Amino acid sequence: MNQNPSFLTQEQINLEQSRFITKVYGWMTLALVITGAIAWTVASSPTLISIFLANKLVFWGLIIGELAMVWYLSAAVQRMSANTATFVFLMYALVNGLTLSVIFLVYTLGSIASTFFVTAATFGVMSAYGYFTKTDLTKMGNLLFMALIGLIIASLVNIFLKNSTLYWIITYAGVLIFVGLTAYDTQKIKEMNIIGNEGTEEDQKEAIMGALTLYLDFINLFLYLLRILGNRD
Repeated sequence: MNQNPSFLTQEQINLEQSRFITKVYGWMTLALVITGAIAWTVASSPTLISIFLANKLVFWGLIIGELAMVWYLSAAVQRMSANTATFVFLMYALVNGLTLSVIFLVYTLGSIASTFFVTAATFGVMSAYGYFTKTDLTKMGNLLFMALIGLIIASLVNIFLKNSTLYWIITYAGVLIFVGLTAYDTQKIKEMNIIGNEGTEEDQKEAIMGALTLYLDFINLFLYLLRILGNRD
């Protein structure tokens, strides 16, 4: 929760929040660059494709590894050092790049690029709204979280049903959910910054967890938009 010492002016508090959110965006951007670079490298190499994508055991092992890293970072961040948290976060971005390399084999490069820019613009607008709005987005966030659980369940069910109508309902719902979560999570991250702990281990870990949250919002929004805007090879 945001702690505002009484001796600080509102301008000083705003500057501290701005510093913190800039740090969060910086780590998120670095993670996206790592993910994109790894995905492109793997997709461009037949040898790496055969190692990471053609081998189902390795591919599913990577996915399980991703989930394990997110769970570990979220559950144990308070017990680990800032350097360890940073390392796990960047390793997650790297492994995610390995699994996401498959999109370069499915969609055209042009449609991936255009979808990325649409995602970045949408993400930027909603994140700015979440940062600057005076409206408390907590209720909206709670509803979106429940909707996200429903989305995950529906997605799992449709793996077996393979229903095209349900597929598109899930896709558009996913876009709406992650558009909303981008605003909510940005506001939550802004408020969780503890004023006055700049440069501490806690500050670094808070920034990493904020970056992970926004990174996941961005990646999921991108993947759902790619279903709509992407052109298949």
